[in-house]
Amino acid sequence: MFRQLIDEEYTRHPFYGSRRMVFFLKKAGYSVNRKRVQGLMRQMGLAGMAPGPNTSRPHPEHKVYPYLLRGVLVVRPNQVWSTDITYIRLARGFAYLVAVIDWYSRRVLSWRISNSMEAEFCVDCLEEALRRHGKPEIFNSDQGSQFTSDAFTGVLKREGITISMDGRGRAFDNIFVERLWRNVKHEDVYLKGYSTMIELTVGLAEYFTFYNSERPHQSLGQETPDVVYKTAMGGGAMIVDKYPRAVEGTPVPLRSTGVPSTAESASVVPAKAEPGQRRPAAFEVECTA
Repeated sequence: MFRQLIDEEYTRHPFYGSRRMVFFLKKAGYSVNRKRVQGLMRQMGLAGMAPGPNTSRPHPEHKVYPYLLRGVLVVRPNQVWSTDITYIRLARGFAYLVAVIDWYSRRVLSWRISNSMEAEFCVDCLEEALRRHGKPEIFNSDQGSQFTSDAFTGVLKREGITISMDGRGRAFDNIFVERLWRNVKHEDVYLKGYSTMIELTVGLAEYFTFYNSERPHQSLGQETPDVVYKTAMGGGAMIVDKYPRAVEGTPVPLRSTGVPSTAESASVVPAKAEPGQRRPAAFEVECTA
């Protein structure tokens, strides 16, 4: 019961850490302490996206790479790919889902499910994406131990792919995969209530086919990811840091371009406040799936 409630609330508010989740559960009429919630969130692979003690930490012996995508205009397919893992509850147990997505088109290039958080199924997912779609110039992930492992980064190095990793506490560094998880859960998983891994596998295969080839995306001008990926028209994205010298963890404005980008748009100059004027907001989100 608690796993289900935590999963649904986390999908709605992915910045919730254990403290806020305890408050949510108590407000819903459940008596539970923070230690129990922390344990459940750890088992589910969930951590609040906001900076603080609940932010996920990399493996202490794994190398962490810098985030390279702030201010980079994504103007073509296979320029930037990214990945992430999410938790899916089943009637009997639970599963973890990993996917690789193309930033320009939002196309899901490959996915895998597993009943454990080991690195192997993430590596398999990456290898399938490379085998079927070539390779990106930049590959971005969070700092989870699966993605910082030698097994995972070794594949990227083998292919000569530049590695980028989310900054600690940067809630929007990997926003496109986070939005994919929201869509998967609200449009499929929560509606169908899968009981077994087999049912989940079949259901997700159907959903991702629908997501790529039939579901129109507002940010893509109501086109589908398949069309945008194949034609290289109508996609694009950019994460803009208006105040690059701000301390790590400051929210990052996000801009999702739904039309072909031009060279002029590559130079983004932050607005400067004149004396007496209020400084422009440091937080914007202009991205819809």
